[in-house]
Amino acid sequence: MESYRELLDGNLKWLTQVKEADPTIFDRLSEGQSPKFLWIGCSDSRVPATEITGSIPGSIFVHRNIANLVVHTDTNLLSVLYFAVEYLNVKHILVVGHSSCGGIKAAMSDESFGFLDNWLNHIRDVRNAHKPELELITNEADRTDALAMINVRQQVINLSRVSFIRQKWQTGEFPVLHGWYYQLKDGMLRDLNISMNSVEQSEKFLAGL
Repeated sequence: MESYRELLDGNLKWLTQVKEADPTIFDRLSEGQSPKFLWIGCSDSRVPATEITGSIPGSIFVHRNIANLVVHTDTNLLSVLYFAVEYLNVKHILVVGHSSCGGIKAAMSDESFGFLDNWLNHIRDVRNAHKPELELITNEADRTDALAMINVRQQVINLSRVSFIRQKWQTGEFPVLHGWYYQLKDGMLRDLNISMNSVEQSEKFLAGL
């Protein structure tokens, strides 16, 4: 059997399990979506948003890219973000990094990765800004994971500077931005305690960088 068929067979097994647990779920999902969360995560195949949070389909709107970056010129991300904020009215936006991230590891080096360097340079800017504290960590794997957590914080800051996010804050308390970190070794999600839902909070975090 071709390996891709495993996905189709897996779908049938999953479908049976889901319908047994909730016979009307697909009727409801076909009528529309109203997720409370937007997940901005890494494209890494080991970090699927719904599975690691034990969530059902329809509960999380998802955008993923290499190393969970929020780049102000990325129209793909901005389009997803705008739709989530303005049309889905999500209440929480989660930037989620993870351990052993290949994008972070690549950005830790000055080796060239061809076209990918255009993307990795955003992470390298974060690395360079925090070089002194990273150099204090002697273990390479620990240093890479430390940068992954620093990167999450930076991306939350970037998110807090998006124009329509700030405009939304002027009229209400949502969306709330959060920075999380997923540990592959034990499957645990960790709150990095960088949450904000106002321009004032954003400016405080900016001043502390």
